[in-house]
Amino acid sequence: MAMLNDTIYALSSGALPSGVSVIRISGPLIKDILVRLIGSVPTARKASYRTIRARNDQPIDSGLVLFFPAPNSFTGEDVAELQIHGSRAVLAALFHALGDIPGVRMAVEGEFSRRAFENGKLDLVEVEGLADLISAETEMQRRLAVEHSAGGLSTLYGSWAERLTRARALIEAELDFPDEDDVPGSVSDIVWADMGKLRVDMEHHLAAASAGEIIRDGFKVVIAGAPNAGKSSLLNALARRDVAIVTEIAGTTRDVLQVDLDIDGFLIKLYDTAGLREADDRVEMEGVRRARIALGDADLVLMLVDMTDPQIPDDLEQASPHVTVGTKKDLIDIAADRYDLQISTATGEGLTELRRLIGNIVDKRVAGLSMAIPSRQRHKDSLTKCLTALDAAISQTDANLELRTEQLRIAAEYLGRITGRVDVEQLLEVIFSEFCIGK
Repeated sequence: MAMLNDTIYALSSGALPSGVSVIRISGPLIKDILVRLIGSVPTARKASYRTIRARNDQPIDSGLVLFFPAPNSFTGEDVAELQIHGSRAVLAALFHALGDIPGVRMAVEGEFSRRAFENGKLDLVEVEGLADLISAETEMQRRLAVEHSAGGLSTLYGSWAERLTRARALIEAELDFPDEDDVPGSVSDIVWADMGKLRVDMEHHLAAASAGEIIRDGFKVVIAGAPNAGKSSLLNALARRDVAIVTEIAGTTRDVLQVDLDIDGFLIKLYDTAGLREADDRVEMEGVRRARIALGDADLVLMLVDMTDPQIPDDLEQASPHVTVGTKKDLIDIAADRYDLQISTATGEGLTELRRLIGNIVDKRVAGLSMAIPSRQRHKDSLTKCLTALDAAISQTDANLELRTEQLRIAAEYLGRITGRVDVEQLLEVIFSEFCIGK
């Protein structure tokens, strides 16, 4: 990471060319830069229409200039925002003018957010929520990210950390000042009862982590079945119907193909796998092997059966949770009732129902949950360790109180690691490097 006391600048809006571009500048030299570029420092937090000039007094462009003095800014430092025309030539001229000033440089990925974190404006969960909000493509991803970036999750963890700290304080007070007249252990009993309730709250919260991951990373639906059961036809039909967000077509049709759909605001990752059968050639064997791995990772398997030639591979019967879908309905006269759903990709029959079915299954997985739920493996790992320490403190009733309160301290520390309150230096580079420049 470059010098932290440098003044940094970056394009914070989208790709060029555009109608308007927003350039963000943050650091100790903001006032000097504003005087140099526009002749004076404008009134704080009021948009001023100004001409931005280069060193030789040549105008670069005209636009709106905003000044946010420290500490009331996104980064906690002096910040300026320039709203100018989104032209490559204009930006190049402005960046050239900024780059000529000693102590001013282009920002690296996530540097504005990192400064906000280090100046106490955002904690790590809020920062991650911000990154997720920028990359959100579906309504549920947006809702989850807004909750995290607005501090909903941090408030919950803060209240838990407070309960742990209060419990430690009460127990340590009892250890230091035993009151002979008091009923022995009365304070302890109340404290441990509250810690028992906290443990239940945390267990419920951790159980919701899989729902958070489904919303953020997508619900994995794998299309499986015997060769020629209509798997690729279904993938293509759904992709065209839903206008896939992203299509990652692999190099060979025998690989696992994947398409991203938005169903009822949820990101659905749809995978088309190689036909499951005893394969002869090595490429197909590899395709089948990858198909089986995909099945193991699936949140839902669509088991496709060609109703004109019903074959179900032996190893697919155990795939769970799965829905049996009869295909090629347009080619049969009498519908069988052994299928959960019957479709025809040729006529489009049953596709709306299939889409609704997938939406309902995902909805059930997250039903009734608030959006203040963990959504990353990092959150899950620290919560699990926190819960283990809390559990040890509650259940080791024979251990002395000093040992038990130490477990409470460890539990609070793991909570602090999620929000970045303690010992997170090694995490920072990883988290902020995932950001776009200018954020």
